[in-house]
Amino acid sequence: MPYTTINPATGELLATYDDMSDRSLEAKLAAAQNAFETDWRHRPVSERARIVSRAAALLREKADEYAGYLTLEMGKRSAEARKEVESSASILDYFANHAEAHLRPRPLAEAPGAAVHMEPIGVLFGIEPWNFPYYQIARVAGPQLMVGNVLLLKHAESVPQSALAFARLFEEAGAPAGVYTNLFISIEQAGRVIDDTRVQGVTLTGSERAGAAVAERAGRNLKKVVLELGGSDPLIVLEDAPLEWAIQSAVAGRMLNAGQCCVGSKRIIVVGKTRADAFLEGFAKRMAALETGDPADPATAVAPLSSERALSLLLEQIDRAVSHGARIVCGGKRVERPGFYLQPTVLTGISPQNPVFAEELFGPVAAFYDVEDEAAAITLANGTPYGLGASVFTADTDRGERVAAQIDSGMVFINQPFGTAAELPFGGVKRSGFGRELSQLGFDEFVNKKLIRVAPVGAAPFGPARAA
Repeated sequence: MPYTTINPATGELLATYDDMSDRSLEAKLAAAQNAFETDWRHRPVSERARIVSRAAALLREKADEYAGYLTLEMGKRSAEARKEVESSASILDYFANHAEAHLRPRPLAEAPGAAVHMEPIGVLFGIEPWNFPYYQIARVAGPQLMVGNVLLLKHAESVPQSALAFARLFEEAGAPAGVYTNLFISIEQAGRVIDDTRVQGVTLTGSERAGAAVAERAGRNLKKVVLELGGSDPLIVLEDAPLEWAIQSAVAGRMLNAGQCCVGSKRIIVVGKTRADAFLEGFAKRMAALETGDPADPATAVAPLSSERALSLLLEQIDRAVSHGARIVCGGKRVERPGFYLQPTVLTGISPQNPVFAEELFGPVAAFYDVEDEAAAITLANGTPYGLGASVFTADTDRGERVAAQIDSGMVFINQPFGTAAELPFGGVKRSGFGRELSQLGFDEFVNKKLIRVAPVGAAPFGPARAA
């Protein structure tokens, strides 16, 4: 499949990029290995930080240009595109600023003379999606370049200009050739990269199907993997939560990035039938009032979906849900205009027997449920194969924490739909993947935590490190 830029707001094909040849791919692999072995791993942390910080500064200096690629290629609203640029720069800065402290040897208090040293493992291969083209890369590049690894990056086929732009950041910041390498390669070539003995680890953000395939191949090669996959995140509204505030938050949590967000609020669960009816009425009214438009226009509320394929999948899921007993409260149709637009949609009456009950709705479609009590809300929240994020709305934050402790997910947010920041770990459980990105945990996924123990001269061959 060629790498192409198709404007989601118009459906127009703007540019095509060919896959690189096997010979070029081999040269990139060799350059990455050489950069790691002869240069990058040996540089002081402060020197690596200078380059990564410079990349962040360039991203901010060229914010309008970089935001423009996001709007052009995947249809992100201009305001959201600028926020992604700033978020990505902040992540790079965070890891540049915190690496030196985090990478210091960690003495083991109960074992005098022993310490754990954090060392890079080598060439890493990243496979990233189209929905947040810079943010997803920054989550990997920031920590991994700072610990001394080097990165080969295969981006989604639909955002090639964004991929090239991010690679330019590190080149212009002064990173040696091979430290950060963009690859336009096929799925078959990507498999061979995973197999290559020079590659020591693989990280993927994407679909469950892609994650399973990558994990299987990496596992056969005994290589470390981090997977951030899908989510069907519940937003629970307890009976004491102020109604209008919770409705506003639910709309925001569902509609960020036109609903194309792995940690978006996809299932709205309200406790109490009377409150649920009032919530559904207000929620559907607000969703239906959101108007589609050109994502480059600041007044636009709903941008297009990223592709014709994404739109067709959602329409098929809506039809399948209805055919199995669900009801459309609002929306449910394609918008009659050029581009890949879907009306903001609310579905209810999705029973556990409905095939869509266990699926992820990746777009401006919310599934709404009412339940009798808190226990039923928790059971429903956990009744999914996914476990990425969740949120709980309540006037009693202590109660919110008690509910959060019972939800099977990697993240729970109380009184906010979700959130992300460089200092907050990101990742899930169950079929949402494993491993963590961001925060201090992001440094630790692809490192050799090497034990070094020093015994004095004359120490016994075994046992405590004491002089004989």
